[in-house]
Amino acid sequence: MVKVGETTMHLYDSELYMQDVCAVATMIEVQELADASVLISGGTGMIGSFLVDALLYADKHYQANTQVYILGRNEEKARARFADYADCPQFHFIKQDINEKVVGNPALPAKIDYVIHAASNTHPVAYASDPIGTITANVFGTQYLLDYAKEADCKRFVFLSSVEIYGENRGDTDKFTEDYLGYIDCNTMRAGYPESKRTGEALCQAYRKQMEMDVVIPRLSRVYGPTMLMSDTKALSQFILKSVKREDIVLKSEGTQEFSYAYVADCVAGILAVMLDGKDGEAYNICSKDSDVQLRDVAKQLADLADKQVVFDLPDATEQAGYSKATKATLDTTKLRTELGFVPQYDMKTGLSHTVQVLREIM
Repeated sequence: MVKVGETTMHLYDSELYMQDVCAVATMIEVQELADASVLISGGTGMIGSFLVDALLYADKHYQANTQVYILGRNEEKARARFADYADCPQFHFIKQDINEKVVGNPALPAKIDYVIHAASNTHPVAYASDPIGTITANVFGTQYLLDYAKEADCKRFVFLSSVEIYGENRGDTDKFTEDYLGYIDCNTMRAGYPESKRTGEALCQAYRKQMEMDVVIPRLSRVYGPTMLMSDTKALSQFILKSVKREDIVLKSEGTQEFSYAYVADCVAGILAVMLDGKDGEAYNICSKDSDVQLRDVAKQLADLADKQVVFDLPDATEQAGYSKATKATLDTTKLRTELGFVPQYDMKTGLSHTVQVLREIM
């Protein structure tokens, strides 16, 4: 048994989890990753860890010899999460805080093909308790990784952005296309996350122009899945944990907010599609199919999986300070579908069912 944070991880023992990893791995254009190297910041997070699993699964089953490097501050956490790769010559952990300069770390490879910047605070309590770290990871962390990518002659830099860069829906659109920009009140603590993601995107464009780098930007919807961290305070993550434990689902609002969601397998497959086939300088929205859902409907689906009820409870001041004020934030994925031919595989019901089933197996 391997402890990671507050949960016992047996993900690789879950047949269902490995089926989802396999589904993503089989979508990867393996020939493009033959003998390639991929560096991932935030490699132990929900998205980063699934990326690692998918890449190494593809490597193992298709002998692509893809070298996977992950950056992290906590080596013990990384070694525990990826214990199955202890003897894998394609897996490399590098101790690195992305809020510190990356160039100069002797453990880094001198040349890298792809850099995926996935490290970021991504949940309300983190935004409220560490607003400075939220901003610096998305701004300084991005700059430090871009500097390394330039020095290492990186083929492509992948910056994971967010639906939150679109800001408030002005009431003039049903879904956000990649050229939409709504209002963000920058004079708030909560603005640190979306504003720093916007700045991270701007930095990527500046490096494209000034340093002649190749950059793509997957813009992610709200992501969930069995690789979620147990400390995640997002509403959906809390709903999932309640369902896993077969408890009532606690909703801290009327639940009329409508968002796009992505099961982590679809999210990772979309990221890899953008990494391999996206156009330099372009952003692409990513979400799962049939996953534009009101929060109360998500709560009801998870309550049904637990045979429980939805109950209402107001958040405390700290939680509320970190919550998004968005009431409708749904993504238009036409560009991803028509330009790259990417089709998500999971609807909301399937993604939630897989998440709860896998977590019940490993907790």
